[in-house]
Amino acid sequence: MHELLSPNQDQELLINNIGRFLILITAKASGKLYIAGEYAVVEKGYPAIISSVDKFVTVSVEASESEGTLNSNRFTDNMIHWNRENGKFQIDTRDNQLEFIIAAINCVEEYALQLGKKLSYFNINIESELDSDNGRKYGLGSSAAVSVATVRALSKFYKLDLNNKTIYKLAALSHLSVQGNGSLGDVAASTYGGIIYYTSPDRNWIINSLKKEPLFTIVHQEWPNLSIEPLDMPNNSKLLIGWTGSPASTSILVEQISYSKAQKLKLYEKFLKDSKICLERMQEGFLNADLPAIQAQISKNRELLTSLSKITNVVIETEKLTEMCNVVENIGQAAKSSGAGGGDCGIAIVPDNNEIIDNILTAWKEIDVIDLKLNITDRS
Repeated sequence: MHELLSPNQDQELLINNIGRFLILITAKASGKLYIAGEYAVVEKGYPAIISSVDKFVTVSVEASESEGTLNSNRFTDNMIHWNRENGKFQIDTRDNQLEFIIAAINCVEEYALQLGKKLSYFNINIESELDSDNGRKYGLGSSAAVSVATVRALSKFYKLDLNNKTIYKLAALSHLSVQGNGSLGDVAASTYGGIIYYTSPDRNWIINSLKKEPLFTIVHQEWPNLSIEPLDMPNNSKLLIGWTGSPASTSILVEQISYSKAQKLKLYEKFLKDSKICLERMQEGFLNADLPAIQAQISKNRELLTSLSKITNVVIETEKLTEMCNVVENIGQAAKSSGAGGGDCGIAIVPDNNEIIDNILTAWKEIDVIDLKLNITDRS
């Protein structure tokens, strides 16, 4: 999912205005969608199944001399200049969209310094397909994707030769430093591509380790409870993704759930236990290419999220998402909200049958749910 352009590939990109060759490094990271396991996966060791989708963040990096620039179609300013202070990446303009990028840059550069690399200035450009044309989020994990793409591009720039596991860990550390909560499953999906069965690491162990050990050491240790395993869709199936047009904040919803669970601990523990059983059965369905088994657990996971919503008084399945899922069930298929809920997307896994798919998409159109027409990406 990343590529290094050679000097004879694109002269316009590789030669600056004084005739010096500059290598332009480009890296991509995909968006993601949760298939099942939302909220439970925030707890260490609890599983989720997550798919990467073919909307991407692309990060390009080229060397610079005495200062660098940061440019993105996500920023209101056309170009932002940056410099260094005491060896740290520094930027004058603060913007929430920048935080994940800055954290990823600092994380990679700290790792590079611990490998004895010399830091350089560079120009970095970021293009995102993960928002709608009017800037509203689809809920495809844009902050995770930009973290992964930035880590990928800079690891190439500094010639670090990183594998997916190390890219995931660096992006996860940078993401955690900004957001502070969440499972980091979206980071894993953006890193690995395809569909993954994921269990989240012990975030407290990570945070405590950072206080005692160098970043390089932590990255190359085994992280407790972390697992990332590939899965494949059955050949006779298709993932449909409907967008409600109503964006939601994952971090805020996760915090609301976290506050409520402490007050109703026994009910929450039952939710976790039932979610784990559901996800293990769904994993088995994927491994056996058993579409009815997968659909049964999608319906079960929807029930579990409804129960969690009642326990916590946090709206996960909005009225529009309920409507979207119900029309799929009325056609005899299975659907649920995806991710934190509260808006954004719902998913359905259905037979790859034109009549069934057309009926669902027609029904969604009638209730103003937009078919995002996305596909699962290949593994990276």
